[in-house]
Amino acid sequence: MSNVEEEVVKVSGEHLHILIKNKLIKAGLKEEQAAETANHLVYADLCGIHSHGAVRVEYYAERIHKGGINIHPEFSFKQTGPSSAIFHGENAQGHYAANEALAPAIKMAKESGVAVVGVSRVGHTGTLSYYVRKIAEANLIGISMCQSDPMVVPYGGAETYYGTNPIAFGVPSNGADPLIFDMATTVQAWGKILDARSKGKSIPDTWAVDKNGAPTTDPNKVNGLLPIAGPKGYGLMMMVDILSGILLGLPFGKEVSSMYRNLHEGRNLGQLYIIIDPERFVGLELFKQSISRTMKELNEIRPAIGFDYVQYPGQGSHERYAKNLQEGVEIPESIISYLESDDIHYNRYEGLGAFAN
Repeated sequence: MSNVEEEVVKVSGEHLHILIKNKLIKAGLKEEQAAETANHLVYADLCGIHSHGAVRVEYYAERIHKGGINIHPEFSFKQTGPSSAIFHGENAQGHYAANEALAPAIKMAKESGVAVVGVSRVGHTGTLSYYVRKIAEANLIGISMCQSDPMVVPYGGAETYYGTNPIAFGVPSNGADPLIFDMATTVQAWGKILDARSKGKSIPDTWAVDKNGAPTTDPNKVNGLLPIAGPKGYGLMMMVDILSGILLGLPFGKEVSSMYRNLHEGRNLGQLYIIIDPERFVGLELFKQSISRTMKELNEIRPAIGFDYVQYPGQGSHERYAKNLQEGVEIPESIISYLESDDIHYNRYEGLGAFAN
């Protein structure tokens, strides 16, 4: 393991967007698709979720260039009931497809009070908070969840079955920021383990297991992540797999496609939106007032020893976003060099295992 940290450069969100968009266009995406994907990746980096930001561009470029992302999708939104629908994503770039599903889903929720919309057969869709934020900005309550690569051992197991299967929740407030909560159903994100590898550091023995299913502190021996809170997290990731996979007739469990196994084929992933109009319940204004009060009261709780103040869920991301939007965001120099180069990709992701660097 190396303990040499990579040099970083600070760039503005606007410049990072241009670099990402241009690289994705060069890889084969249409400008509209590339621009929306860049919107999402820049948002992730500004929020400090770097595992879902610019670091992913080369991987997407390789998959696009090899035909594993459909660059000519013919999307369809099929309503299956007054409050239910399936958006058929045609294995398009996941960020673009999931974002395209939002407008008709939001429209349905405003018309009927509730919308449950499955996004079927798409590529990796990135940070779920991006989507629930847009739902909250439309004065609606948003819940989203999606499948991911099998990287997690079920509680009591020694073999992987489910993915990190994230869940996000967003609601409007009376303030500038909505209340947003986004979490994986594992104790720790894979990106944190990769970070420990790169810095030659150990990890807590509660994060992951080795090939024998035994807890490990060596990030190089990780062969399975652990669910958050043991059987509780295990149950949550099962729920996500059912609602974003089985419910949509898609591959589920250990059959969910690997991010790297075959970059020439679509991934057939699923995502689910549950959207609720608070106007149909307590009323929008009272709901927003109560959310703002919740945020304020949480901040005012007496902090424990070692804490400056109590944050409401997602507040750290809000603060990082605002700071980085104004001051610029730090990105590894190697990523910026790649984005500025004429190369599309370096052919290094195809066939990697789930726990590769």
